[in-house]
Amino acid sequence: MKTTSMVLALLLAGCAAAPSDDEIAARALQSLKTSFKENGQAKLDRLDQDETQKLCSAAVGGPSKDVAARVEKLNMAALKYPADGKLLGDWREGEKIAQTGTGMQYSDDPKRPSGANCYACHQLSKAEISFGTIGPTLYNFGKLRGYSPEIQRYAYGKIYNPQAYTACSNMPRFGHNRILTEEQIRHLTALLMDPASPVNQ
Repeated sequence: MKTTSMVLALLLAGCAAAPSDDEIAARALQSLKTSFKENGQAKLDRLDQDETQKLCSAAVGGPSKDVAARVEKLNMAALKYPADGKLLGDWREGEKIAQTGTGMQYSDDPKRPSGANCYACHQLSKAEISFGTIGPTLYNFGKLRGYSPEIQRYAYGKIYNPQAYTACSNMPRFGHNRILTEEQIRHLTALLMDPASPVNQ
C-alpha cells in the first residue's frame, strides 16, 4: 500500500511539473529565434505569427468547425480588392508569374518582384508537364466554373488570401502578406479566368 501511495505521489508531482501548452510554444519560439539568423531580407519577424497562424498552428489534425469559421471570418474581413474594381490583367503575364519561383528568400533581390510559383502545387495547363499536386488542379478553372464577375471576384480573393475561403490552407496569402502586388494578382486571376488562357483550353 505504501508503494502504491509513493508511485501515485510521484505521478501527481510529475503532472504538476509538466509545462503548459503556452510554455511549450514560448520555449519553441525562443529556440527558433536563437537558432535563426537574419540574412538579407529574411528577418526575425518572419517567426512572429499573426492570429490566423496561431489558430492554425494550435489546430493539430485540422481546425474544428468553430476555429475554421473564426479563421475564415477574420480573413474575409481583411480581403482587399482593387479600388477601380478591375480584377483581370493579362493572362500572359500571369503565366510568367505562375512559372516564377523567386522572391522573399534571403538570396533574392527585394527590389525585384516575387513570383507565385503556382506550378509547384497546381496543374494549370496541359502544356506544363511538371507540376505539384499539393493543391487541386486548376486546369479549366474558368471553363468549369464560368466567367462571371462573381467567379472572378472569388478567384482574385482566393489568390489574395486563401484563408478567407479555406481555413488553415497551405496556400500562401499572396496579397495579405504582400508577396505579390495588386497588378500581379490581377494577372494571375486573368490566367485562371480568361477564356483565351491556356488554363481554359
